[in-house]
Amino acid sequence: MRRLLLLLLVLALAALAAAGSALASPSVRYGIQDDAWLQYGPGRLQSRVAELDSLGVDVVRVTLNWRRIEPRKGVASWARADELLSALHKAGIAPLVTLYGTPGWANGGRSQSWAPTSKWTFAGFARRAATRYPYVRLWTIWNEPNQRRWLRPTSAAVYTQRLLNAAYAAIHAASPHSLVAGGVTAPRASSGGVSPVAWIAGMKGAHARLDAYAHNPYPLRRGETPTAGGCGHCTTITMATLPRLLATVQRAFGTRTRIWLTEYGYQTNPPDRLLGVSPATAARYTATGALRAYEAPRVDILVHYLVRDEPDPARWQSGLYTVRGAAKPAAAAFRVPLAQRSRHGLRTTLWGQVRPGGRSTFRLQQFRSGRWRTVGVFATTHRGFFTRTVRAGAGARFRVYASAAHGYSPIVTVT
Repeated sequence: MRRLLLLLLVLALAALAAAGSALASPSVRYGIQDDAWLQYGPGRLQSRVAELDSLGVDVVRVTLNWRRIEPRKGVASWARADELLSALHKAGIAPLVTLYGTPGWANGGRSQSWAPTSKWTFAGFARRAATRYPYVRLWTIWNEPNQRRWLRPTSAAVYTQRLLNAAYAAIHAASPHSLVAGGVTAPRASSGGVSPVAWIAGMKGAHARLDAYAHNPYPLRRGETPTAGGCGHCTTITMATLPRLLATVQRAFGTRTRIWLTEYGYQTNPPDRLLGVSPATAARYTATGALRAYEAPRVDILVHYLVRDEPDPARWQSGLYTVRGAAKPAAAAFRVPLAQRSRHGLRTTLWGQVRPGGRSTFRLQQFRSGRWRTVGVFATTHRGFFTRTVRAGAGARFRVYASAAHGYSPIVTVT
């Protein structure tokens, strides 16, 4: 009897372990967004797309602004979108397309953040976009509609009825295999807005149709990390409080609804002296955020924002490169993320990825006796991921060299 009980216990533990691994998202895809750099950055478009390819991105988030494409009813210009999306497609990079911006003729002459007066006009734009770009399979509807500056009226019901559900039906009719994400919420309400938790509840009440829920889990304060420092008892949602997003979406839309994290990044000081962290800290958070997304159940996409810092220091400074094009440590952390997954005494588990994906080898090194020494040469999975457990305690330093990525990861110091 004791042997039978022991066998049952072993089988139960194995089942729990299998269930835990199934809940995680080892197929998560990592991407980037920087519309301005992609369209107007230095050099030719093909060279910029090649730069994205060298970073190892799986997806690139691109905004199709309805107001710019169709400023007059029935008179549309798709030329710029054609060139950009075609270049990504030819490079084998999946576009994640966001539909945004209402032309004046569709909302009574108001600004682009105002919702259209009729859902049918937006549905028509969504259908034309999906028909024109049959290779696009990933769509998000609007951007941060829970904030007043991005959508007016700032109402989950208006968003769901006039934008999301209309586009969902139109895109699926034109491209049945596409996935459409709704929400695309900001981490907090801001002035005149709605918290993401309340927004999700409002979308549920309005009978939202969606394949995935998209959210932008930016940190809200300087001391916040990807795993700690978030607001414990409030309705904001950041990477540090990612379990709140997972639970809220599951309650509203069920366990089959996937999660896309569609904008994320840490500003650096320099140049942002108010909100920025050091470049080395931003690199560490970039890698830890990638691990956080990998381990989270149902998370399929994590998009970094931006490629290059914006010229105005008062704007966003989370680029992988400075405004002059110099690589920050975060660029190496994006190509070869390396993070501490766990530590139990002297057993430390490291996690990472060599991008672009594909089976490859990497050299794990530890700094000992004044120099870097090779621990071993190991292989990644078919998607470039790896996990290694080493004998090392607090203060030990590691890095990875990956020839496929043409460089080193940032250094990880065991804590």
